[in-house]
Amino acid sequence: MQRITILGATGSIGASTLDVLARHPEQYSVYALTAHGRVEELADACRRFKPARAVVGTPEAAQRLAQLLAGLPTVVEHGEQALCDVASCLEVDTVMAAIVGAAGLAPALAAARAGKKILLANKEALVMSGQLFMDAVRENRATLLPIDSEHNAIFQSLPQGFASEYARDPQAAGVAKILLTASGGPFLMRAVETLEAVTPDEACKHPNWVMGRKISVDSATMMNKGLEVIEAHWLFGAPADLIEVVIHPQSVIHSMVSYVDGSVLAQLGNPDMRTPIAHALAFPERIASGVPQLDLTQMAALQFYQPDFGRFPCLALAFDALRAGGTAPALLNAANEVAVQSFLDREIGFRDIDRVIARVMDAVPHGPAPSIEAVLAQDARARESARGFIAQLRR
Repeated sequence: MQRITILGATGSIGASTLDVLARHPEQYSVYALTAHGRVEELADACRRFKPARAVVGTPEAAQRLAQLLAGLPTVVEHGEQALCDVASCLEVDTVMAAIVGAAGLAPALAAARAGKKILLANKEALVMSGQLFMDAVRENRATLLPIDSEHNAIFQSLPQGFASEYARDPQAAGVAKILLTASGGPFLMRAVETLEAVTPDEACKHPNWVMGRKISVDSATMMNKGLEVIEAHWLFGAPADLIEVVIHPQSVIHSMVSYVDGSVLAQLGNPDMRTPIAHALAFPERIASGVPQLDLTQMAALQFYQPDFGRFPCLALAFDALRAGGTAPALLNAANEVAVQSFLDREIGFRDIDRVIARVMDAVPHGPAPSIEAVLAQDARARESARGFIAQLRR
């Protein structure tokens, strides 16, 4: 019986995780569920799974949740320290790290330092503080399993045992290229000159995946793929030149590994996040996910394209940040979070997102990332800089 904490239980990954867990009550129990502000949704999940603890973002949300859960044994807490506690306490075996954004960094790091089995769906833990996070995983003998469909596919396509030796040289295992597939989002074929007029609702209509609004916009700009490139670097010890992005609109092949002998190994499946979640929960075994089996006879065609950096400048910016190293990826991520939220709030246009990020990357000096405090300080500087550029755009 694995005892699970789900960080970000009301998001799409959290909901998919709960769906998989409900299919296997004899193997998994829920220790803690967390959400920032979706109190009613969290209360519903708590009634179903009866966790020992529930964590929300604010005292007001905690008071409301406690009222909704009156009569249940679930202890209600709030704040970052409570998130770290439920990610690291002795009662927990496995942590699903699915809080979106920089807010998920501290509890994910706490889980690593506590030596937990971490199912990593939070990109920022590696994008913002890759070296610190991977050092914590190694030093505390934590188990790290990727949940992003692309990284999970790479994990499955690498040699057996490869990923247990974090940051080993992939070329020593005969790897010629890591091929990250990307859907291309909703604007792959839209005329580039019309992208200035894209609305938030249009950007959030992903053709294949059901996701939250922020990650949907990241998919439309392909910043999500840029962040995944940085993640792949840390997860698999791959330099930027060993990682290639391939646009595959059907989202059937989730990623591939190309080997020096000419072989290409790929993981295929229907586009449903329950597949990588079930894989990571049961690893190295397999359990049912609830996802229908892929019927290859229904696949009319599988298409592949090289990404156009003119259409997707955010992807180019991410490669630049990876090559720059240090806190550059943290600056990239912070500027993107601010710009995307401003776009969703209709304060700036769609193509202003990459412009704001580029200006922040040029304006804010970046250097080593010796501590989490240094990373968070750079994160704060980048956010302040991004807000300043956005204010100029709105004049």
